[in-house]
Amino acid sequence: MKVIVTDEISANGLQLLREDPRVEMDICLGLSEEELHRKIGDYDAIITRSGTRVDAPLLDHGKRLRIVARAGVGIDNVDVHYASSKGIIVVNAPFGNTNSAAEHTMAIMLALCRKVVEANDCLKAGDWKRGPFTGSELKGRTLGIIGLGPIGRRVAQRMAGWQPRILAYDPYLAPEQAAAVGAELVSLEDLLRQSDFITLHCPLTRDTYHMINDETLALVKPGCILVNDSRGAVVDEAALIRALQDGRLWAAGLDVSEQEPLPLDSPLRSMDNVVLTPHVAAYSPESRIDLYAEICEVCTDVVQGQIPRTVVNRSVLAHLRPLRSE
Repeated sequence: MKVIVTDEISANGLQLLREDPRVEMDICLGLSEEELHRKIGDYDAIITRSGTRVDAPLLDHGKRLRIVARAGVGIDNVDVHYASSKGIIVVNAPFGNTNSAAEHTMAIMLALCRKVVEANDCLKAGDWKRGPFTGSELKGRTLGIIGLGPIGRRVAQRMAGWQPRILAYDPYLAPEQAAAVGAELVSLEDLLRQSDFITLHCPLTRDTYHMINDETLALVKPGCILVNDSRGAVVDEAALIRALQDGRLWAAGLDVSEQEPLPLDSPLRSMDNVVLTPHVAAYSPESRIDLYAEICEVCTDVVQGQIPRTVVNRSVLAHLRPLRSE
């Protein structure tokens, strides 16, 4: 099997595939769209992160392509529907960065609750003030988790130690699945109305695009805190800014934005009640090791003609066959 790696992945992370005699791997970083289109026809598999757009033109040029492996959770840079129409398997690594992303969510939420960033900036500027930085505890409050996948479940489990009431909205889960991690499954409207803190952990799809907008933000409790560690376009950024300006939201923590990098002229950059990080929730040395090992294991499944552990488009499994190893 010939594999092309188009985004930066550590050598250690690719070790499992390097050691497989059936795999021939080329690392080709920084290719232009035209260069990648010319090369992709020689490969059975492509391993990417978020820097490569796997769209219809690329898939059309991939005459041998049988697998697209996204080293991460999100697959919004992959045209899954078109890949499925061509019988190409799409896999991701939904578990490798789960702990890192969950811990980042907790860090952002606690920083907002206790006004850590503002207090730090004030103190370093030479002032000694306490009153403006009186924070809020999680204990006894209501935490709403939108999206109870691997990361959302980990957040629920970790946050339980702070003793909030935990609500969850996920249209694909049964109430007993939410209860297993200490959460009560409710409607989106009920979650928005009842939660003091809301955190987003859902993929970007047609259904979740701008899920958080003027209409849904009108439902939130006054003084609510919103954290988004999922995908930027799940939130209508203009509506979010309005809600922060008029007080419907007390604060927001954002690791993602609709446009990345976040534009220099974005009002979010200058708002005191917003904490920003540059899409780093899933980044830690530990998560990278786990994530890359996971995607290599999934690719090995496909090499052997086995059902991939994390296949995204299950409709193509009926056509799964071992890939060529020459």
